[in-house]
Amino acid sequence: MASVHFLTAFPFLILSLALASTAVATAPLPPKRVEKPVDVVVEGTVFCQSCSDYGTWNLNKAKPIESAIVSVICKDHRNRVSFYKAFQTGKNGYFYAVLKGFRMSRSFLDHPLHACKVRLVSSPVPSCNLLTNVNYGLYGAPLRYENKRLVGRNYQAVLYAAGPLAFRPGKCVPKAEP
Repeated sequence: MASVHFLTAFPFLILSLALASTAVATAPLPPKRVEKPVDVVVEGTVFCQSCSDYGTWNLNKAKPIESAIVSVICKDHRNRVSFYKAFQTGKNGYFYAVLKGFRMSRSFLDHPLHACKVRLVSSPVPSCNLLTNVNYGLYGAPLRYENKRLVGRNYQAVLYAAGPLAFRPGKCVPKAEP
């Protein structure tokens, strides 16, 4: 008698399983998590060093230079250039350099802190266009990680700092000896 009951219930069991599998197959999948791109950014400022501070790294009386050009150069663990791009300063001598295309490999040495440097390229101010090595702007200012991030709805950036960097005037009156 139990087998007869099973045979009458079997079609309902099959129908129930079919409906359940259809419901699972057509159930909406959870939305795919969209990864926010993480940009690597270098920021800094470029100044015109005052004549009174010539020969030092002092920038007390320095004035920002708008439209100055700096470059970011990154090298891989074999000391080959893996990234190069020039950036222009904006108002107040500030630059915000998004390193589009910069790729970090698995090597510790290919991390921006170790792989990239910022150099002075040119100043649009004729009276202040000589390179200085303030903060190593002549040979390559190292990057500093200052634990800064920008996070937006669809954007993330890790910020590194370089500088401040400076050009100097070409004609400075020599300091009088006391």
